[in-house]
Amino acid sequence: MMNIPSWRMKGDWFDLCSCNVPCPCGFAQPPTNNRCEGVMAYHVREGSYGAVRVDGLNVIAIVAFEGNAWAQENPVSLGIFMDERANEAQREALQKIFSGEAGGWMGVFAELVGDVWGLEFVPIELEVAEDLAHWRVEIPGKVKGFAEALSGPTTPPGARVQLHNAPGSEVGPGQVMTWGKSVDAEVDAFGLRGSWAGQSSKHIPFDWTGPEFG
Repeated sequence: MMNIPSWRMKGDWFDLCSCNVPCPCGFAQPPTNNRCEGVMAYHVREGSYGAVRVDGLNVIAIVAFEGNAWAQENPVSLGIFMDERANEAQREALQKIFSGEAGGWMGVFAELVGDVWGLEFVPIELEVAEDLAHWRVEIPGKVKGFAEALSGPTTPPGARVQLHNAPGSEVGPGQVMTWGKSVDAEVDAFGLRGSWAGQSSKHIPFDWTGPEFG
């Protein structure tokens, strides 16, 4: 990892996808109907790449794959949106980290990726409720998603449906996965068009360091 500084990034990740609730990918199983399409959203609550602060910035991935991605049956295809508010140094830092070039967990995750459809810097609106009651994302004309925490007749009021030690955590090991269900999920970006309201969503916090992982 030549010329890669020490870095750390903490924040929120969530997805909205075409899978039934709960998404089998979180259990490291093949997706519903053997194909998954969706949105993965990253909000950096606090982070630094060397001396460059990246607090408050957002990154959105539009993804599609067939088969069990964790078993590397087929590579994941994706396109990336990054926060247009990022300055030149922040843009470089985000690209290094999310491409996997800067190591850490994303260096591991990058091994699952095949085609990259493109990278654009755009305005991104993103919100995660502090009590995890809901989460949402919007990129005007391209992405619109809103999900509510999953509940049911036997879920205590205000309690969240959560999975510990998930075998298929998209942000790496050691975090708690909170299950949700999309109210709105629409994508028209990088050649992928879809609408998956009523399908699976989940939230996971992330806490990454690099360039070494583990």
